[in-house]
Amino acid sequence: MTTPVTTPAPAATAPGAVKSAPRLRRVKEHRPGRRRRSKLLTVLTSLVVLYTVVPLIWLVVNATKTQSGLASSNGLWFADDFALWDNIRDTFTYGDGIFTRWLLNTLLYVVLGAGGATLLAVLGGYALAKFDFPGKRGVFATVIGAVAVPGTALAVPTFLMFSKMGLTDTPWAVILPSLVSPFGLYLMWVFASEAIPTELLEAARMDGAGEARTFFTVALPLLAPGIVTVLLFTTVATWNNYFLPLIMLKDPDWYPLTLGLSAWNSQAETVGGEVIFNLVITGSLLTILPLVVAFLFLQKYWQSGLAAGSVKE
Repeated sequence: MTTPVTTPAPAATAPGAVKSAPRLRRVKEHRPGRRRRSKLLTVLTSLVVLYTVVPLIWLVVNATKTQSGLASSNGLWFADDFALWDNIRDTFTYGDGIFTRWLLNTLLYVVLGAGGATLLAVLGGYALAKFDFPGKRGVFATVIGAVAVPGTALAVPTFLMFSKMGLTDTPWAVILPSLVSPFGLYLMWVFASEAIPTELLEAARMDGAGEARTFFTVALPLLAPGIVTVLLFTTVATWNNYFLPLIMLKDPDWYPLTLGLSAWNSQAETVGGEVIFNLVITGSLLTILPLVVAFLFLQKYWQSGLAAGSVKE
């Protein structure tokens, strides 16, 4: 005899009890136009801006003062006499116009040194990014190691080498070391790897274009943002270079602006030397103006490569 299986009846719900559904966590809706604000980030950014702007304000304000006005007035406010134009005129005429010679020397070092360093970085970075050859890993390790070595550590060996070749106290002692920019090479290497799709190069080669034509017509326009970035880095490094000219040059006629202004500033420490702090400050203001203009005119090229990521692998 088969015993039927009895299904237990569901438990009765107590009167008045309401079965509630589980609550879902409400997700806060994100509006595209709404930006999150961080008070800490705002404070830190304000401190950085203040740290950057205050020295520039001090430089502009004190460039308008005479030598006596520098000692008798507040450093962050103007004096009674406004002598900016007189200071500019005296800066260019003091010492038989040596400031103009220093300015031309600096332009020479920047055009040949920074320009050459940018050219070599572009060619080397493109080749390392888009060509395979034996020893590529060794070159990569060498470049990374060179980036980590400070320039001051190489100053003495460079001086001894140039002294043996008889190039010290000549412009070549500043120009030739400036041609080597490991950071610029590494930056162009990374940028070329992402900004230039390999498919574009292969398409140009299939159309019959040689390597030179492919580089100048296809790769070079895509490298424009990286080229401008490297050019600005090398220009600022060469323009502000002080230690290398200090150990390489003895003739004041070959001084750059950094070394020349330092020599003017040191006159106050010598016996019988003329104190010309007003000309040193005015010369420093004139020295940074070309860099500011260069950044303002070239900032539109500071953008990501337009072709980076445009081709699906």
